[in-house]
Amino acid sequence: MILQRHLLLLGTFLLSVLLYVDRACISTAKGEITRDLALSDTQWGWVMAAFALGYALFQTPTGAMADKFGPRMLLTSVVVLWSAFTGLSGAVRGYVSLFAVRFLFGAGEAGAFPGMARAVFSWMPMSERGIAQSINFSGSRLGAMFAMPLVTWLLVHFGWRKMFLILMVIGFVWAIFWFLWFRDEPDNHPRISDEEKAFILANRQQPDAAQQQKVPFWLMARSPNMWMAMTQYFCSNFTFFFALTWLFPHLKKTYNLDTLTTGFYTSAPFLGGAIGSIVAGLLVDQIYKSGNWQLSRRLPATIGFALAALGLLMSLQMKTALGAVAWFTVAIFGADMTLSPSWSFCTDIGRKNAGSVSGTMNMAGNIGSLLTSLAFPYLLAWTGSTTPFFYVAAGLNALAIVLWTRMKSDKPLELEKAN
Repeated sequence: MILQRHLLLLGTFLLSVLLYVDRACISTAKGEITRDLALSDTQWGWVMAAFALGYALFQTPTGAMADKFGPRMLLTSVVVLWSAFTGLSGAVRGYVSLFAVRFLFGAGEAGAFPGMARAVFSWMPMSERGIAQSINFSGSRLGAMFAMPLVTWLLVHFGWRKMFLILMVIGFVWAIFWFLWFRDEPDNHPRISDEEKAFILANRQQPDAAQQQKVPFWLMARSPNMWMAMTQYFCSNFTFFFALTWLFPHLKKTYNLDTLTTGFYTSAPFLGGAIGSIVAGLLVDQIYKSGNWQLSRRLPATIGFALAALGLLMSLQMKTALGAVAWFTVAIFGADMTLSPSWSFCTDIGRKNAGSVSGTMNMAGNIGSLLTSLAFPYLLAWTGSTTPFFYVAAGLNALAIVLWTRMKSDKPLELEKAN
C-alpha cells in the first residue's frame, strides 16, 4: 500500500526539482539574453542579485503565512505566482524590466521551502525528518543538474523567450495537483489509512500549549540559536549560489568550452549536491535514532562545511575544466550536506512555528546568495582574478564550523522566552 506521507514527499520533491529548473535556467541563457538585451557582466550580476533580494526579503513573511494559512494554500499560491513571473521573464525588453521581473520571481519562490518545512512538521515522524528534508533538497539539486543540459536543449530549439513560457505551464500543472491532493493535517486527508494516521500523530513532534502560539519576531531576533542558524546558512548559500549563477559562464570563458559541453560539466556539482543531501539526511536520522539528538544535526553539518572549504581551495589548483569541476563537485557535496541538519534544526527549535523560523534562516541564507551574485564579478573586476572569491567562500565555511559547535537543537525558542 502506498503511504500518503510518501506521496507528500514525492510532491515536494517534484516541487524542488521545478523550483531549481526555473531558477537555474536563466544562467544557461546568459549569453543569448545579454546579447539580445545588450547587458554587461555587472548588470547581469545585478539581475542575479535581484532574484536573491526578492527571495530573501519575503522568506520570513511567507514562512509566517505557511504557519497561519497552511502549506496547502501557501504552496499553491506561490507556485502560481512564480510560474507567472517565469513566463514574464521571456517577455522582457531591457535591463530594467528584467531586473523587476526577476525580483518578483524571487519573491514568488520565497515561500517554497518554508511551506515544505511546515508540511514536514505536520506529516513526518521525528525519526523520518532528516531524510524527508534531504529528499526535498536533493530534488532542488537534481533540478539544477537537469536544468543545465535540458534547458540548453530548450534554448537551442525554442529560444530563450519560449523556454520561459514552457516552464510556466509546467508550474501551473503542479499547483493544480497540489491543491487537489494535499491537506494541511494528516487527519483531514480523505485517502489516508487509519494505521498511517495513527502512526504519524503518535510519532511526530508534539508541541505543548505554549508552543501553539506565534513566535514574535523580537524573540527570534534575540535568540543566539537563531542568529547562529542564520549565519551558518548564509555561509552555505554563499558557496552554493555561485554554482547556480556564475559557474556556467565562468567555466565557459576560463576553459574556452562550447555551450553544450559547459552545460554537462556544470551539471556535475548539482548531482554531487543531491548525493550529499541524501547522505546527510540518512546520517541525521541514523544518529538521532541512536539517541543523540544534538550530534545528529551537528556532525553532518560540520563534515559538510569542511568538505566545502576543501573543495573550493583545491579547485583553484586545477589546470583543466574536468579537475576544477571535480573538486567543485566535492565543495557542493559538502555544502549540501549542511541542508538537512539546518532545516531539521529550524523545525526542532521552531516546532509549530517552523515556517517562520525556517523562513528567517533562509532569508539570511539568500542574503549570502545576493552577495555571491555581486561579489564574483566585482572582485574579478577589482583584482583581475577569481582567486579572492574562492578564498572568501572557504573562510565562510570555516566560520560555519565554529558556529555549529555552539548551536543547540534541544533548546526551542519558547524555552528561550521562558528564560
